[in-house]
Amino acid sequence: GILGNKPASGTQIIEELGQEHVKTGKPILYTSADSVWQVAAHEQSFGLERLYKICKSARILCDELQISRVIARPFIGNPAEGIPFKRTYNRKDYSQLPFGPTYLDQLVAKGVRTTGVGKISAIYAGKGISESFETKGNVDGLKVILRELDAKKPGLIFCNLIDFDMLYGHRRDVSGFADCIEEFDGYLASIKEKLNEKDLLLICADHGNDPTYSGTDHTREHAPIIAYTKAQKHSGIIDLGIRTTFADIGATVAEALLGYKPEVTEITGQSFLKEFFH
Repeated sequence: GILGNKPASGTQIIEELGQEHVKTGKPILYTSADSVWQVAAHEQSFGLERLYKICKSARILCDELQISRVIARPFIGNPAEGIPFKRTYNRKDYSQLPFGPTYLDQLVAKGVRTTGVGKISAIYAGKGISESFETKGNVDGLKVILRELDAKKPGLIFCNLIDFDMLYGHRRDVSGFADCIEEFDGYLASIKEKLNEKDLLLICADHGNDPTYSGTDHTREHAPIIAYTKAQKHSGIIDLGIRTTFADIGATVAEALLGYKPEVTEITGQSFLKEFFH
């Protein structure tokens, strides 16, 4: 049997059904506004490997429905002993294969090294990723970026910093979100220091998650894109405008690493690389 099987907030549903889950051994199934199917289970009483096995099977079933991701959502805790349930970093994403070639595929085909940090490889079902590093939170991911910059291997470092979303955005924790930004800002100075003249730094988000808003779902702000390179030809801030598609970032990365904008068929996007050099 199963529990839940309804749209729900991930943090709220484990509070609602977590104790029943531990007692019965039935996994908690739920969905949200995104194209995802999520399975929550207690790490100790249910077991991580058992949870991952269920999600692999669910991925096969969800392909026909074109559900983007099946997500394993492990949690720990024992409220009876005063330890609240808490989701862990041992989540795994089982993604649908991209419908066609991506810029990542084109980079790899041209011999460009692509490094996924955090859940990046899982988002693309491993396609177009040369090397992957799983992480447990923002600091872990930022340390991987610094280490990879020290290695001075040419290519793409593609990192997802999950704490903004998972720990503070969905939970509407304003002070926690502020502290998280300040923590990131501290690492940003070190990242900028390690960049060479040819490097391009892009900071972006794929959706809003306003911690001051009601509810627990993603919010609908324009996602930011901040770009930086030491090779910029003039001083001052460049307004990149409101972009037509998120794929503009992919096109910019591809042009920067290949020296030309690759031929685009199934995917579209307009590079803004030239904005830095005219």
